[in-house]
Amino acid sequence: MSAAREHPGPPAQWHRVLTLLADVSLFIGTRSVWTQTATHRMVLAAVISVCYAAVLVTGVLALTVRRTRSLARLDLVVLATAVTLVLCAWALNHGGGDEAVLTTQAARELTAGHPVYGQPWPWLFTGKGVALTPTTSGGYDLTYGYPPLAPLLTAPLLWLGHGGAPATAVSTGALVVGTVTLWRMLPAPWRSTATMAGLGFGFLPTYARLGYPAIIGLALLVPVVVRWPRIGRGGRLGAAGIARAACLGAACAAQQLPWFVAPFLLAGIYAVRRGELGGRAAGLVMLRLVGAAATAWLLINTYFVVREPGPWLDGIALPLTQGAVLHGQGLVGVSLYFTDGSDRLDWYGHASMFLAAALLALFVLFVRRLGPAATVLPWCAFFLATRSQDGYYLMMTPLWLAAAVTAPPAEFAHAWQPRPRPLTGVRRRPALVAVSALLVSPALLSAALAVTGAPPLRMRVTSVRHASADVVSALTLRVTNTAGDALTPHFTLTTGQGMSRYWSLARGPATIPAHGTATLELRPPKGRFTAPGPHVRIRLRAFTATPQTLSSQNVRLRGTDGAD
Repeated sequence: MSAAREHPGPPAQWHRVLTLLADVSLFIGTRSVWTQTATHRMVLAAVISVCYAAVLVTGVLALTVRRTRSLARLDLVVLATAVTLVLCAWALNHGGGDEAVLTTQAARELTAGHPVYGQPWPWLFTGKGVALTPTTSGGYDLTYGYPPLAPLLTAPLLWLGHGGAPATAVSTGALVVGTVTLWRMLPAPWRSTATMAGLGFGFLPTYARLGYPAIIGLALLVPVVVRWPRIGRGGRLGAAGIARAACLGAACAAQQLPWFVAPFLLAGIYAVRRGELGGRAAGLVMLRLVGAAATAWLLINTYFVVREPGPWLDGIALPLTQGAVLHGQGLVGVSLYFTDGSDRLDWYGHASMFLAAALLALFVLFVRRLGPAATVLPWCAFFLATRSQDGYYLMMTPLWLAAAVTAPPAEFAHAWQPRPRPLTGVRRRPALVAVSALLVSPALLSAALAVTGAPPLRMRVTSVRHASADVVSALTLRVTNTAGDALTPHFTLTTGQGMSRYWSLARGPATIPAHGTATLELRPPKGRFTAPGPHVRIRLRAFTATPQTLSSQNVRLRGTDGAD
């Protein structure tokens, strides 16, 4: 029986506030979409104007209706308005980014019977808004590096056109379906939070329009996460449990982010079931659950496992092995922006993996306390990773909401927590604190090693060749390798937070011997680099792949000296 029928009287004030907040969240980003339509897409402009009216009217009614059932209907109106705005935005901006064009090309190759993995497609990255992923080896990642579900879903929609439109249609559709599913599965008073987290605020619809396969994984994880501690209750999975296990396997076949949350969910389910049923029965439940998930994952991947096993394995592991340059809002910012680099960049990756393992171990030890945070804890490890962009945190935030509403602490009150003999008795608290500190210490030590590393290269610009007053055609550098290993650096100039294309080596040795000095001449991409104004900081960066290092220096390009 729905909450609206259980409480026919006036709605709670907090329910009104949630509906109003969801309504307000639809304003974000809507003006820019309307501006795009106002001059040449009049039908869409009219639809968006109607949505503005719906937002205003719903805002008034949310604060004035007298019955819970009426407010529940307004929640549905807010959801419908949000879906309409998301589809309007997709109709205008559906070209997508690098993920979209890669996924669409993978779908085209799949339908043509060609290999999907390990195939570079450099022509995809010449379009506007299609970003490159530079690697520390001086190249770029030009291949498809995700599990195969997204291309499989995109293949039937290739008729939508060129570019990334088919992939963005799949990811946008997945976001809408995932949000509607979450809305339907939540208790009635909480449903507007699903609208807010999934389609409001604008950030998830933006990622969907860029064609991120992670959005498909998010949509598939929604039915898994809602009331997830109840999976296998009483020792039975049933049809619903099997379906949720299949969704978990399919999510892991869509993108790599679900790989990180799956161990926490499985460990939590086992702990809850063992507390309820005992070890043997809980083990049988987990065996069936993991078996169903693995079967779904294998069915999606079978074609690629048989046809191209080596490239497929390399492809789905690519984000972990590609050696991409530092990027993101996490701890790597220390080496990127606050210091001149580090000769121990590998330790950022080590720190991330150590922290992920430590968080999972702590989750198992303290599942009664940490169980409600199972959908949040995995992303903490990305703060220490070499690629720590905020998309890794925010693309799964609707799962945070689903767990907060449907997996409260009471669900874990009787969960099993391992307690070896040293962690029991009168000194159990100090022992647990010591074990916790021991578990996280490798991650903290690795992070400290990474941020305290020194840049191995000393660089000085000795001359600047100008094609015109503000256009640079070549740089001459004097580079000294202070490290004990020979290094092969790859250079780039940046004027912001992102990474520009690498400059080519026109003259000088590619590898600088240990404690050696060399003079190098570099040429900019496309033969020219337009120098910004005098108050813009220009950063010269040099990456090496073996070992992974970064050396940075501020430079001036308006004189021959060049070094600050």
